[in-house]
Amino acid sequence: MEPRPLKFIIEALLFSSDRPLSAREIQEWIGQVNASEVRSALEELRADYQQMNRSFRLQEVAGGFQFRTRSDYAPYILKMLKTTPSKLSRAALETLAIIAYKQPIVRQEIEQLRGVDVGGILRSLMEKGLIRIVGRKNVPGKPLIYGTTKRFLEVFGLKDLDSLPRLKEIKDLTSKGAEGSSSAPSGHETVPKEKDEKQEAQAPNQEG
Repeated sequence: MEPRPLKFIIEALLFSSDRPLSAREIQEWIGQVNASEVRSALEELRADYQQMNRSFRLQEVAGGFQFRTRSDYAPYILKMLKTTPSKLSRAALETLAIIAYKQPIVRQEIEQLRGVDVGGILRSLMEKGLIRIVGRKNVPGKPLIYGTTKRFLEVFGLKDLDSLPRLKEIKDLTSKGAEGSSSAPSGHETVPKEKDEKQEAQAPNQEG
């Protein structure tokens, strides 16, 4: 069997995956290549798709690489799926921002910053897979400690937590949102439901 070009092997793996793949994972699956070769091939693929100006792009998110639909095409995909993405309320987005920037953090600290009860919001964010319990604080009562998840990075298109926009940008963003709903960072106007997020993760299979 004739050897296949490395970047096309990587491309096939990315197309077939429903989650971001790290360079290390790709290296282990392919074998007989080093990390720098994998990284180089990934960057070459990213440049190829950028130059072709396709409806999707190769993006580094949540510690891995994934094909992502460009936001311009989201309305067509949502129409095909016949579903409406669930929006984060302004309160939920503000709570999520506090957790993202202050983590690890306990519920009492979040409520001190927001001035309201956040029990329901925390449950909702956990159901969406955006936050998780990372432990218990070693103080009386042993309160739960919250932090963001890898899914949070995927949904908001972030490479890692260092890629978070500055806090001022988040404040500006929330102040522009209508009462009861708000836009998410990085150009994503909504937080998709489970099915929709997965569809976005498999963008090339949907829209070419």
